[in-house]
Amino acid sequence: MNLSRIGFYTLTDDRARNATSTSQMMRGELILSSRCNFKCPYCRSVGGPDIDIEKAKEIINLWADEGLKNIRFSGGEPTLYSGLNELVELARLRGVERVALSTNGSASEEQYQSLIDSGVDDFSISLDACCAEDGDKMAGGRKGAFGVVAENIRWLSAVSYVTVGVVLTVANAGKTEQIIKFADSLGVSDIRVIPAAQEGQTLPTISVSDELINKYPILAYRENNFRTGRKVRGGPTRRCAIVLDDMAAMGDNHYPCIIYMREGGQPIGKIGTGMRQERQRWHETHDCTQDMICAGNCLDVCVDYNTKHESFNQRN
Repeated sequence: MNLSRIGFYTLTDDRARNATSTSQMMRGELILSSRCNFKCPYCRSVGGPDIDIEKAKEIINLWADEGLKNIRFSGGEPTLYSGLNELVELARLRGVERVALSTNGSASEEQYQSLIDSGVDDFSISLDACCAEDGDKMAGGRKGAFGVVAENIRWLSAVSYVTVGVVLTVANAGKTEQIIKFADSLGVSDIRVIPAAQEGQTLPTISVSDELINKYPILAYRENNFRTGRKVRGGPTRRCAIVLDDMAAMGDNHYPCIIYMREGGQPIGKIGTGMRQERQRWHETHDCTQDMICAGNCLDVCVDYNTKHESFNQRN
C-alpha cells in the first residue's frame, strides 16, 4: 500500500521511511480551548481553560525550531479563541507549510475569510447529517446550525482545501449514503467517515456508486476497509512511530496523539526542549497492544503507517 495515495497528506511513505526523534517535525496539533458552541452527542471534549497565548506561542516556536511542516489548531471550537489569527500568522512566519483548522463550521464567513488571509489553508469540518432537522440535533439542538455549517462548507470548498468528517452513531448511521451525497454536492475535497468511539469498531458498507466513492481518496480507503471487515479503530502495532515526529499539545503537556489525549490518556511529559527525547523513550518502551486506549482506538491509517515504518526499519 502506498500511503501517499490514501489522502491523509501528513502520513506518507517518505515520512515513514525517515521518521526519527531527530528528523523534521512533521505535524503538531494544538488545543486552544475547551469551549464550544455545539454539544455534539459523540464529542470527546477536553477540559481546562483556554491556553495562555504566550504558552501557545512557545509551543509553536519549539515545534518550528524542529522544522515543523504542518500544524492543526483545534479544541473545543478554536474560532472562539481570541488569539487564533495571531497564532496562525506566527506559524506562517516561522515557515510552517500547511496550517489546518478543525472547526464545527459555525463561525461567520468574515471570520473564516480573516483566517484564510492570516494563513489557514486547510479546514476540517464536521458534517454528520444531510438535512436541517438531523443536523441541528447532532449539534446539540442548536436551531439553524446545520444551514450555517452547510453554507460555510460550500463557500470554503470553493476557495480552500476542505474535508468533512462524518462521525457515525446509531442516530445517523442509517443515512450515511445521503450524507456522503450531500457532502459531494457542497464541493468538498475529501470525506472522512468514521464510527464514533462509543459506537464500536466497524461499520456496514456504504451503498453509493463506486464512481462517487473513488472520487475521494480517504473515503475510498475507509470504504475498502469496511468492505473487507477491517476494524476502523483498534489493532495497533506494538510500537507507535507517529510519536517520533508528531505531537499533540494541551496546556503544559504533550500527548502521544490527539485521540490518546481525548480518551483520557496520560501525557508523555511537559512542554519543553526535551519533548522529542521523551517521545523517543515512549516509542521504545510503550507497548501499544497492551494499552487499552491504543488497542481500542488506534485508527486504521495510523496502523498502516506504523506497519510501514516497521517494514522500512527492518529492511534497513
